[in-house]
Amino acid sequence: MFTGIIESNGIVTRLVSEKSNLVITIESDISAELKVDQSLAHDGVCLTVTNVTDKTHQITAIKETIDRTTLGQWKTGQLVNLERAMVFGARLDGHLVQGHVDDVAICQAVEDMDGSTLFTFAFDPTHAPLLVQKGSIAINGVSLTLVNPERDHFSVAIIPYTMEHTNFNKLMVGSSVNLEFDIMGKYFARMLDAYKPLMSSQ
Repeated sequence: MFTGIIESNGIVTRLVSEKSNLVITIESDISAELKVDQSLAHDGVCLTVTNVTDKTHQITAIKETIDRTTLGQWKTGQLVNLERAMVFGARLDGHLVQGHVDDVAICQAVEDMDGSTLFTFAFDPTHAPLLVQKGSIAINGVSLTLVNPERDHFSVAIIPYTMEHTNFNKLMVGSSVNLEFDIMGKYFARMLDAYKPLMSSQ
């Protein structure tokens, strides 16, 4: 479990295909502190650390993960947001993030708001019921507040600190990002679907 507060950035240094899997090597200032079998969020994708050196760590993405996230588009030199799993008993500064990406969205617009930057993303409208004004969403693992969610797009406002410390400063129109919707919203939507037949029969 994560909070969506990015701890560090990493650089993709190597990509190796092994059958349908993708073995990824990442260099970061926290890599040496990691342990094999530890969970680590990479652009919001929870992946298991499989190897650690003084400067790098390694992860393996299976086909299911590659198909559902932006990992298949990664290239060497790419900047990646990193977050270690949350520690219970500490402050929860973002929101509960599982690291289980729901979908990929495309950046539609980037607008300078004179002190902040407004990013607008297009997404699959079937997910629209999971978004509410000022609700939470994780984009590339970053916990953010929704602005003006519509049927097929939504916006988020990025403060300068977040721009400087995440890979939002690399995003542009046409960029793909990983989305994870609020787990509470997903549970409520699932319960409503389950109870619809019961309510319609009354």
